[in-house]
Amino acid sequence: MSKHILYAIPTMNPAAARPFTLKVNHQSHDVTVEPDTPLLYVLRNDLALNGPKFGCGLGECGACTVLVDGVAARACVIPTGVIETREITTLEGLSENGQPNIVQQAFIDHQAAQCGYCLNGMIMTVQALLNRNPNPTDAQIRNELRHNLCRCGTHVEIMAAAIAAARGRP
Repeated sequence: MSKHILYAIPTMNPAAARPFTLKVNHQSHDVTVEPDTPLLYVLRNDLALNGPKFGCGLGECGACTVLVDGVAARACVIPTGVIETREITTLEGLSENGQPNIVQQAFIDHQAAQCGYCLNGMIMTVQALLNRNPNPTDAQIRNELRHNLCRCGTHVEIMAAAIAAARGRP
C-alpha cells in the first residue's frame, strides 16, 4: 500500500456546512459546504467545472486560476466563505455565445498546449492582464505569466498566443 497522499480532500462536517449562493460564470449556484472549503473543490466537485485544475494546492502553480471580479485568483486557497458576493469566472465562462473568446482562440491557433494541464491558468492570467491593461508590452505579459508553471516546454507558443491576444488577433 502506498504511503504517499497526493492531496487531502477535506472531510465534510455537516454541522459546519452552510448554504452559499455563488455567482459563477454569470449564473447563481446554491451550494452547501463548510465556509473554509477551497473554492476549487466547490467549482470542480459541486458545479462540475473542470477548467480550473488541482495542481499544488498551495496557490503557487496557477493551474487553479479563476477570475474574481475580473482579477486572477488561485481557487485552491480561497475559502468559499469569503467569496460569496463576488463574480467568479472560470475558463468555461470566457466563451462568448458558445465560441472561444480572443484569448482562448489565440491559444488554440498557436497550439499553446502540450499536456494542457497549465492551460487554464495561463489563459485566465492573460485574460486578467487584458482586463486591466488592454495593450500590454511583451515584457508585461512575460512578467504576468512568471508565476504560472508549465513543465511541458510550450513557453514559446504560450507567449505567442498571449501576444496575439493582446494585439487583438488570435
